[in-house]
Amino acid sequence: MSKILYIKANSKPKGQSRTFKISDSFIDKYREENPQDEVITLDLYQEGIKSLTEEDIGVVFGPKNEESKNHPILKYAYQFADVDKYVIAEPMWNLSVPAILKAYIDYICVVGITFKYTDKGPVGLCENKKAINITSRGGIYDIEPNSNFEMGDRYLRTIFGFLGITDFTTISADGLDMASNDIEDILKRTIEEAENTAKQF
Repeated sequence: MSKILYIKANSKPKGQSRTFKISDSFIDKYREENPQDEVITLDLYQEGIKSLTEEDIGVVFGPKNEESKNHPILKYAYQFADVDKYVIAEPMWNLSVPAILKAYIDYICVVGITFKYTDKGPVGLCENKKAINITSRGGIYDIEPNSNFEMGDRYLRTIFGFLGITDFTTISADGLDMASNDIEDILKRTIEEAENTAKQF
């Protein structure tokens, strides 16, 4: 049995997020194909993730022991390290990811839990795991020249690689805010891609 962490980062009310229409379809198909697996849903807005304070940073760099596993800050890093697969779902905001997702990254990049320092530099502790990023974007950002401005998926791919997760796939619905596009058709095709990918994830 595998554990999958479904990380959701969108403030829109239930049913209004185009990103979640795709990612929820992925999760539904994954559950159908893998009924024995455990899916843990982490909605960052429902969790109320906030930027780390000076006190929080002290905890991040403090001792890691049995007691720290239940700390309200460190629990997210332990949870992240404990699963086998990751699904991240977020829209592109201002060429990157929503700020709350960046804040969450600060919670999970914790030395001694998800990475360590060695004589040769930092080494990720989450090897042999895989991730998929599901995102929606208003313009076309998967080809040049706009791909040069895309910093959301690129950032997540880099961070996950830093933590040792190099098996990283991206599913994107592009052009959703372009008036000439058939938005429903784009969503339909992306959902089909997501469901087909879920069968092999």
